[in-house]
Amino acid sequence: MGQLRGAFSAFTTVRVTAIASLTPLEELEADPFLVDSRSQHAMCARWAAERGYTVARELLVGGLRFDHRALWDGVRPGIDLFVAPSLRVLRRALSSVEEFTAECARRGVRVETVGRAEPAYDAQMKAHVHRRLSMPTAGYDGR
Repeated sequence: MGQLRGAFSAFTTVRVTAIASLTPLEELEADPFLVDSRSQHAMCARWAAERGYTVARELLVGGLRFDHRALWDGVRPGIDLFVAPSLRVLRRALSSVEEFTAECARRGVRVETVGRAEPAYDAQMKAHVHRRLSMPTAGYDGR
């Protein structure tokens, strides 16, 4: 069965669900990376591209239950996987990483973390994140 799954995967695009943490803007000074969901998703996208995978969904969640429909909608065993920048992002994004990883194992879906160093944020980068997140309805697109 393992060879069949490997052969099937070789001809099927691996679809990635990138998980980022929904962290309040008020925490920007203390923990900018957790607030900067755009950088979290970008880190996941680079990781996926390096492996030839396709990011099919980007989730921005905070304290989500492991069995919430938003996580599992359309997920296919052996083809799809979840990725987050780090375990600490998963801990913020999900109510229980342990229950989530157990559910992934039960459903035959991989969970990965990028495992790269988080960017260092200076005052200018923090200000950029603050503008992007505090002015979304004013037409500011974050550039």
